[in-house]
Amino acid sequence: MQITSTALSLTVTDPEASGRFLTDHFGFGVAMAAPGFVSLTREDAGINVIFLATGLPTMPADQRDVHATGLILAFVVEDLEGELARLQAEGVAITMPLTVEEWGERAFQVRGPNGVVVQLVDWKG
Repeated sequence: MQITSTALSLTVTDPEASGRFLTDHFGFGVAMAAPGFVSLTREDAGINVIFLATGLPTMPADQRDVHATGLILAFVVEDLEGELARLQAEGVAITMPLTVEEWGERAFQVRGPNGVVVQLVDWKG
């Protein structure tokens, strides 16, 4: 098997709002969009993030109405404090303050308009 790209698809109530959140605050661009669907890309992220509307008839019945919960969309960044200050200046609510774990992980979290948690993280040894 050869993997040529990676995508994460999240089912949410309002995919357009989640797409705007990642484009406005995290530098993603729209690769494709249609009613109930937006695919976002960032060349340096190594992953496409896709938001799908709950209830889409093209989804399997057992997935159609399941909302993306219980997950963290994490991005490793070089300037964690700089990103924290930038997001605060943009008015994004920080839902988990900058936290330092004993194993060296440092992270903070925000929550998008559909409740998807976005975490920015770095590791300092």
